[in-house]
Amino acid sequence: MRMTGNTILITGGGSGIGRALAEAFHQQGNQVIIAGRRQSMLDAVAAANPGMAAISVDMNERASIEALAQAAVAAYPALNIVINNAGIMRDEDVTAGPDYLAIAEDTIATNLLGPIRLTAALLPHLQQQASAAILTVSSGLAFVPKASTPTYSATKAAIHSYTMSLRYQLRNTSVEVIELAPPYVQTYLQGERQANDPNAMPLDAYIAETMQLLTDGPANGEVLVQRVHRQRFAEATGNTEAVFNFVNPA
Repeated sequence: MRMTGNTILITGGGSGIGRALAEAFHQQGNQVIIAGRRQSMLDAVAAANPGMAAISVDMNERASIEALAQAAVAAYPALNIVINNAGIMRDEDVTAGPDYLAIAEDTIATNLLGPIRLTAALLPHLQQQASAAILTVSSGLAFVPKASTPTYSATKAAIHSYTMSLRYQLRNTSVEVIELAPPYVQTYLQGERQANDPNAMPLDAYIAETMQLLTDGPANGEVLVQRVHRQRFAEATGNTEAVFNFVNPA
């Protein structure tokens, strides 16, 4: 994947990892379009980064995702990269009945169906580009789950699996498929506590290491900062139980 001269659509670009990636790619000379649910937040990010564009989308709704794809391609026909970053992460009590189920359904719609729908909507256009890429954002929790967020962890495991299959099916096309699997990072994904947790990786450090790995060319199509290796390779190293207990302390 080339690092400059692209036209990049990033979902969940109004905050957290999405915004940080958008700004990093913007600074490297790419045309960046950020998408998300809150237009006011998107507009604030775009205003702080002259030349960046913003389009609203509801990643829970198929029609909204298809409208985003149509609008992005119409306004930016050189679009050649999509970063499926938007996601929600909520604690779930599996004994809570209907309340738990509502959270699970929203999480699956946003974290799993959303990227699949957007990829499907954009793939015919991306395949027409000389050089294109689809980036998915999974998580270290795809490999060792956090028990308090079972559906979030499950959707990220599914995104990892989906990305592997997508990469294989597109192996003879111009579309590269790359997975970003972040560790626990200081963002507001789960609120103020996570954003200020000293045990989480600082966001700027995560972005710097990620951009360098993308520049170098990710091994096996996976962008894995050093901090996520313990989770990513827990099964291969025979440490799944120990890492699970670390992620889920008694």
